[in-house]
Amino acid sequence: MVTTDQARAIALALPEAVEQDHHGRPSFRVASRIFATLWTPRALNIMVGEDRVVAAVEDEPQACSNVFWGRALRAVRVDLDAAGTELVTDLLAEAWSRKAPRRLFPG
Repeated sequence: MVTTDQARAIALALPEAVEQDHHGRPSFRVASRIFATLWTPRALNIMVGEDRVVAAVEDEPQACSNVFWGRALRAVRVDLDAAGTELVTDLLAEAWSRKAPRRLFPG
């Protein structure tokens, strides 16, 4: 189980991550680009690539489900009551890396 405060802390620990409102829900952004939203107090939508969504749902079906926008698979919904810290940390880091500007990467 991951608390909402823990999920928020993990997201905000990423370089230049900020929290902003997104239609009444907290969103986590880097360079103004959303990489996750706290969809409900116990569900976090994390914007990883389609392949990673499929893998997360397959590997952790008790904690992860697909999020579609229209017909496109756009995110993985993580049930914080069923997820471990490692899963949430890994998914948030991957989503952040997809949205972060190159200047934030070492080397």
